[in-house]
Amino acid sequence: MKRSPQHTWIKILSALIVTGLITWAANLFSYRIDFTENDRFTLSEAAVQTAENLDQPVIIDVFLDGDLPSEFRRLRSETRQILKEYAAANDHVKHNFIDPLEEDENQNNTVEALQQLGLTPASVTIEDGNRVSQELVFPWAIANQGNRTVRIPLLKNKLGASTEERVNSSVQQLEYVFADAFKKLSVENKKKIAVLKGNGEMDDILMADFLRNLQEYYQIAPFTLDSVANNPEGTLEQLRRFDMALIAKPTERFSEEEKFVLDQYTMNGGKSLWLIDQVNMELDSLFSNQGRSLALARDLNLNDMFFRYGLRINPELIADLYFTQIVLATGEGRNAQYNPAPWIYAPMVLSKNNHPINNNTEGVRLRFANPIDTLDNGIQKTVLLQSSPLSKTIGTPTEIELDIVNRQPDRETFNEGNQPLAVLLEGSLTSTYQNRVLPFELKDFKKEGIDTRLIVVADGDIIRNDLQNGQPLELGYDKWTNNFYGNKEFLMNSVNYLLDDNGLINIRSKEVELAFLDRQRAVAERSRWQLVNIGLPIAVILLFGWIFSLLKKRKYTA
Repeated sequence: MKRSPQHTWIKILSALIVTGLITWAANLFSYRIDFTENDRFTLSEAAVQTAENLDQPVIIDVFLDGDLPSEFRRLRSETRQILKEYAAANDHVKHNFIDPLEEDENQNNTVEALQQLGLTPASVTIEDGNRVSQELVFPWAIANQGNRTVRIPLLKNKLGASTEERVNSSVQQLEYVFADAFKKLSVENKKKIAVLKGNGEMDDILMADFLRNLQEYYQIAPFTLDSVANNPEGTLEQLRRFDMALIAKPTERFSEEEKFVLDQYTMNGGKSLWLIDQVNMELDSLFSNQGRSLALARDLNLNDMFFRYGLRINPELIADLYFTQIVLATGEGRNAQYNPAPWIYAPMVLSKNNHPINNNTEGVRLRFANPIDTLDNGIQKTVLLQSSPLSKTIGTPTEIELDIVNRQPDRETFNEGNQPLAVLLEGSLTSTYQNRVLPFELKDFKKEGIDTRLIVVADGDIIRNDLQNGQPLELGYDKWTNNFYGNKEFLMNSVNYLLDDNGLINIRSKEVELAFLDRQRAVAERSRWQLVNIGLPIAVILLFGWIFSLLKKRKYTA
């Protein structure tokens, strides 16, 4: 029974209409399902919010196109997927993938131009059987919105890690680095941070890199307490206009009036980040005094204030067998050689991963740090940094000698480990001046404060960046050993948390695991898997052909 052509055309037209309706409905009511175990392709609410805040087109240029090593091809595919997710959240997000080394004849000029923009290439070792070669890769992206530009590092520095491990760690940070860039582009009303001066705090050039990074998110301004003597209430009122105070390595004693202003600032909800050295000891003192110097307790007149808040910074030094290195010079003039040496007074503190501030951060380098005791006073306390199990405390006064680098430390004596070095306090604090004579009359004196947060780090040098030719280097970078430490990441997270910018640092908690090939096994079993991948499909096709031929022959010979 034959069907009419009209009936056939009606079926085709109906099929086309149904297909069109399904396509229209899919575009109108798009829904994405993430089947991965760790929600790898699902953006967090904080990340989506940063994208939704973009009210103008943002063009992202990613320098990961072209022929890349296998690890970076993985990074490229993960980057592309993350950007698709952001584009789905806000169609203002556009992206391009660029091969910066596409033109062979201009490669040197291109590399130099990108480096001048601050885009440092990564040198990657390529192993292909017995062949080893070096290639340059630019794991960077640039986000452009109008006349504003933000650099986005795609490859995370990680101490002692292979390229595969660095890529895996970097993939975990992709959601964060793009959310961070979107926030920098969209932030309008910046919170204010007071950088305290006047009590021998660290020079700006020695913390320039950190201050420069702060400026991308917040308004920062120097603030001195000098006017306390003449106008204490006015000084407090001016300080209260700031959302947070940064006190970086003060070396001069605070007066009672100055301390009272800081206390009442805290009682009124002001946040603060204290970077304190309770012991007077500097590496420069050792270099300038024939390798010997006396470490003495430093009196900043802050002990009673911290004690009332719930902690005590002890005037002792931490010696740790999990140390970083210092560089010592041997020889003179042109014959001088610089060699790294172990330094037990420069511990490398690994993250406890117990809080958004320290989660997934790199090891932090400290210098002449002090132990902190926490006291039971009902205030919530979180130890953010602590010494390793193989550490001990050394009381002051004590003489420090550079010559200890040539001695084998007695491992048995390093038995006072896990000393707190940085503590977060949260809650309603009690004033230091409760039931005490006030340094000056204050109309609105608060004995009990409103909820606030403060962080105390028992090392002022955590914020210190190295200098090269008088210019500040990146915080956490050691120019002598070429190592990167997590100081900047830890401090930025601390400030973000104190100022309630929790969204971005919570993104860091996301765990993404990638499976990489075992290189040695891949080389050893290369021929076998080539045979499987090429020969097996051919064998399957021949088998099906033989079965089909056999069935056809039986059908027509029956």
